[in-house]
Amino acid sequence: MSRWDENAQYERPRRRTRPRTKDRPSHADSEAALVMTIDRGRYTLLAGEDDDTRTVLAMKSRPLGRKAVVVGDRVRVVGDMSGREGTLARIVEVDDRVTTLRRTADDDDPVERVIVANADQLVVVTALADPPPRPRLVDRCLVAAFDAGMDPLLCLTKADLACPNELLEAYRPLGVEAVATERGGDVTELRGRLADRVSVLVGHSGVGKSTLVNALVPGARRGIGVVNAFTGRGRHTSSSAVALPLPGGGWIVDTPGIRSFGLAHVDADGLLRAFPDLSEASVRCSRGCTHGSDAPECGLDLAVTAGRVEAVRVVSFRRLLASREGERD
Repeated sequence: MSRWDENAQYERPRRRTRPRTKDRPSHADSEAALVMTIDRGRYTLLAGEDDDTRTVLAMKSRPLGRKAVVVGDRVRVVGDMSGREGTLARIVEVDDRVTTLRRTADDDDPVERVIVANADQLVVVTALADPPPRPRLVDRCLVAAFDAGMDPLLCLTKADLACPNELLEAYRPLGVEAVATERGGDVTELRGRLADRVSVLVGHSGVGKSTLVNALVPGARRGIGVVNAFTGRGRHTSSSAVALPLPGGGWIVDTPGIRSFGLAHVDADGLLRAFPDLSEASVRCSRGCTHGSDAPECGLDLAVTAGRVEAVRVVSFRRLLASREGERD
């Protein structure tokens, strides 16, 4: 046998694969579903309509790549949609989002994290005492709501421990609606504000979010933590966001307690668009105006002088604007 023949017999077998194609399955048989919660790469979905709903466990299909699928997403699913134990379907498509609630880990972090999709109301939950309110964190949550195009609602818990009037007055110029609740009290007013809407509850640990969820959704069994007497901080009791249907219509999304709310993705003009009267006044601003209190010849100041805008409203807007630059209680 020749030397060539001797080498050839040790040649590594070539890998035989089908040629790549850009054609992708149409998934015409896919079903619509709602992402309710996510746990270690497994997605719990609600599929079906009306009285024929099923809870389905699914994974994300490979063609979606690194595209994030979050709670609140409307998705298309194929595979076993029976919902029986041990079955697993595949998410093959994510519908366009109506709204996207985002935050960053820090103000200088370029990586945005999507918290919830397709919600229309952000409920900022803060306790009036035990733990004390953190206005800067509340301001930041409101900025995220305005940026996402969501209606904000301020929910003040533990009103039996402190009077809510001072905090209510601080947010009245911004037109932010509010509701106060007491421990073990009636939640009828809050339930009315949530009816037939998709609402996200956010707030730092210990403010009573899980208590509210348990009162609003019988059988939710969300874990309830306690506040550390020395630090005044609550303990995380929810490890992931979960969407829950409200009796009588609507959804609430309970999220884990937050310690910070980065706003690197929000700019001044983006926030200004949430306030039509102030946005109209800003047309008199010079190019590059920051709209802050130290901005020279800002159109907001000119509008106040001319009586077209209330000064207290501009002050409140600038407080939100300043909250993007650092969180200090």
